[in-house]
Order: sequence, then C-alpha cells, then structure tokens
Amino acid sequence: MTFNKKTLLKPFKNIFILILFVFFIWMLFFDANSWLIHRELNHEIDDLESQKEYYQKEIEKDNKALKKLNNEEGLEKFAREEYYMKRDNEEIFIIEYEDSLEVDE
Repeated sequence: MTFNKKTLLKPFKNIFILILFVFFIWMLFFDANSWLIHRELNHEIDDLESQKEYYQKEIEKDNKALKKLNNEEGLEKFAREEYYMKRDNEEIFIIEYEDSLEVDE
C-alpha cells in the first residue's frame, strides 16, 4: 500500500474540512476555554476537594475535643496532660523513657 502526497492532502483541499480542522485545533489548545485549561482546572478541583475532606475531618475532631473541654473533668484532664498543671497539695512526677529522649550525638 503506497501513499502519495495527493491522497494525504486530498481531504484538506475542501475548505470546510480545513476550517473545521483549524477550529478543532484552536479549541483544543489556544482558546481561553481550551481542553488543556479544563484539564488543569479539573486537577485543581480534585485537589481542593481532597483538602475539603481533610479539613472537615479535622473540624469534627476539634468539635469532639471542644465537647470534652466543656465540662470540668475534661478541662482539668487537658490542663494536667498538656500543661502539667497540678493542685496545691499534689506533686507531679514526669517519667521519661530512654527511647523517647532526644539524643545529641
């Protein structure tokens, strides 16, 4: 099967096919609403949706923590664990394990 230039260029001699071809090329690559821009925007939408899911989970987690801090027991537990606060008649001993200490070499 041999191809020559005349058979390859024959469809492009029709002005309507040529205009249609140029139109498709323009719409795919050069237009403000091109396929490339749509693909990039769809990627960005996917990234933003995954971030939205992450932040919604974080909000739920923070709301649970706030509910625990609303009562006296939860607030006292948080203060003791995070800030090592104590009552006047108590002593606090912090036990650090050797594998949890940072070693300067």
